[in-house]
Amino acid sequence: MSINSALLAGVSGLTANSAALAAISQNIANVNTVGYKRTASEFSTVVNSQSRGTGYSAGGVLSNTRNFITQAGQLQRTTESTDLGISGQGFFVTTERAEGIDAGDARLFTRAGAFRVDNFGYLKNTAGLYLQGWPVDSEGVILTDPSDLGKLKAINVGSVGGTAEATTRAQLNANLKSSQTVSAEATAAAAFAADPADPAAAGRYDPTTNSMAQYDPETGAGVKPDFELTVPVSDSKGGQRTIAISFLKSATPNQWYAEVRAVPAGDVITGTPLTDGQLKTGLIAFTQDGRLDVDAMTALGAAALFPDVTTASLTFGASNNAAPGAGEVKWADGLGIDDQIVTFDLNASAGGLSQYDSDSVVQAVITNGTAFGNLSNIEIDESGFVTAIFDNGVTRKIAQVALATFPSPDSLTAANANAFRVSQGSGTYNLKAPGTGGAGLVGASQLEASTVDLSAEFTGLITTQRAYSASSKIITTADEMLAELISIKR
Repeated sequence: MSINSALLAGVSGLTANSAALAAISQNIANVNTVGYKRTASEFSTVVNSQSRGTGYSAGGVLSNTRNFITQAGQLQRTTESTDLGISGQGFFVTTERAEGIDAGDARLFTRAGAFRVDNFGYLKNTAGLYLQGWPVDSEGVILTDPSDLGKLKAINVGSVGGTAEATTRAQLNANLKSSQTVSAEATAAAAFAADPADPAAAGRYDPTTNSMAQYDPETGAGVKPDFELTVPVSDSKGGQRTIAISFLKSATPNQWYAEVRAVPAGDVITGTPLTDGQLKTGLIAFTQDGRLDVDAMTALGAAALFPDVTTASLTFGASNNAAPGAGEVKWADGLGIDDQIVTFDLNASAGGLSQYDSDSVVQAVITNGTAFGNLSNIEIDESGFVTAIFDNGVTRKIAQVALATFPSPDSLTAANANAFRVSQGSGTYNLKAPGTGGAGLVGASQLEASTVDLSAEFTGLITTQRAYSASSKIITTADEMLAELISIKR
């Protein structure tokens, strides 16, 4: 009967508009929820099968809820470095727990990036979901895998302790006075070189028996350097060591004796003929215009401090190494530090070692390496690299945030905590590094705003209310018509 179908059509209208009201209410309630994607009820007609000659039978209406997941919200600036937004496609991969995750644990996908460091050091958003990423391996390399969720780990910044970097390079910028008076010890060394039996050779400078490393101003032992500079060096543990370079003008024009030594001498163990903490001894030669003479240093060969100025370096063996061989050096056993190579830049274009007729002076000593430093900040760049910043200036990558993309993201199934699950309609996920393969970039100190438009929701609230009222009128009108029909019997 057509009147009965009208009643049912009215009921379907009430049901459909109730669902629409629920969707609007959900949107309005989440107008300030980070990364929220609005939902909407979309109506479709229901048509019953019609038999010829029996009148029309109303089918009514059905309501289907649609999630506008691909609609991106505006990114808003915040003051937290761990707040993350996505500019473009993709979802953060999250889990409900940080540790002991296996293949059976659910992975949730979200755009809600208000992450904070929890009491165990993991990045967790306000809904309690833990951010997943590819960790750095033991070699400092991040290996991404586009299909294996098992390779992802909860990103932990609390496990990053203090760090230090050993010195590997030192640039020297210093001048040696060309008119420096030649000392008696250097004059005697020249006499000995000409004739070892010459009485004038007594008290000569000798890097083994009467060296600058042996100089003691209180006793007068050893040879006083004409000039000395010090180089601060950080060891593998961030401990501060000192290397001194002493210079003594030679009787040969444009040449200086040089000794490199550790201060104190007990920091190193050396092989013969090195003594008193010496690390290297030899001659340094300059051109007539005051620059370092690379060719003359090469010609001096083993007599030069560094025969090849381009590879001027000192090699320190580890503390646990065996006793050093001839001319070799290792760190003292009690220090317990690793091996190390320090390269010296003596011939820099802007400076280096020079010999001009002005006072001997150190303009600059520039080294890399740092002392021990504590974690001071966490930064995340647009490529998703999570970097630890230490108060000694060292930076270290911890992990890379992974983004998941889907063939049909609007078909994902909504879950609690403003997240989504994989569905049959969404297709399988693809894990990507931010900014690659169509995935968006990560915006640090930014959050994606809700996509709810209050003006549109309130307008929809009014039209839904009117539609609900109209559907109720269908029922009351059909009821009156049935009452008329029943009253015919009277």
